[in-house]
Amino acid sequence: MNNKITFADVKKNEEIRTFIQHADISLEALGFTEHSFAHSTKCAELAGAILKELGYSDNEVELVKIAAYMHDIGNVVNRTDHAQSGALIAFRLLEKMGMPAKDLATIITAIGNHDERTAFPVNAVAAAVILADKTDVRRSRVRCEAMICTDIHDRVNFAVEKNDLVLDKENRVITAFLTIDTNISPVMDYFEIFLDRMLLCRKAATFLKLRFQLNINGKNLL
Repeated sequence: MNNKITFADVKKNEEIRTFIQHADISLEALGFTEHSFAHSTKCAELAGAILKELGYSDNEVELVKIAAYMHDIGNVVNRTDHAQSGALIAFRLLEKMGMPAKDLATIITAIGNHDERTAFPVNAVAAAVILADKTDVRRSRVRCEAMICTDIHDRVNFAVEKNDLVLDKENRVITAFLTIDTNISPVMDYFEIFLDRMLLCRKAATFLKLRFQLNINGKNLL
């Protein structure tokens, strides 16, 4: 088959939606923050905007939206190695839809390279997925406010009042701007759990010939 599968096609595919939904149900049982359609859609839109602004082709923009939308689908199997299992699940689902092999290869490579323990920005799609995913820290991802007293991930996410990833194409800089309520969580807590992710974002930005910056409460910290 040689069909062009679009992001719109993927979003309305009931099998894909079922896998994403059940992956999030598993993560909720494990006590993780929201990883369902809000997170996947935000990542897809942001990753697509990055590549579009940088002048990548319409096809690459579609592929990065699909990869970002499906990047956490492997959590339906297990949180451990979810990037790799997610790549295999995405391959099966997208091949069934008739996606060409070249596009399939790009997407499963990006999905398989998004988890910080094994990730690397091996292509532009993977780089944009990393940037969109690893900077999505926000209060609305917290499922239970009672958990902020005992869980550092919930506390840090809940403390984030505002989060924007801004691309300055002229100066080749991409900046994650965060506003954190330090009465809820000190800035050091953010670095305790997200430093590896921010360093991965730096690698991803470098692949795209950008410089990554982290700005928290008006100060550049990375």
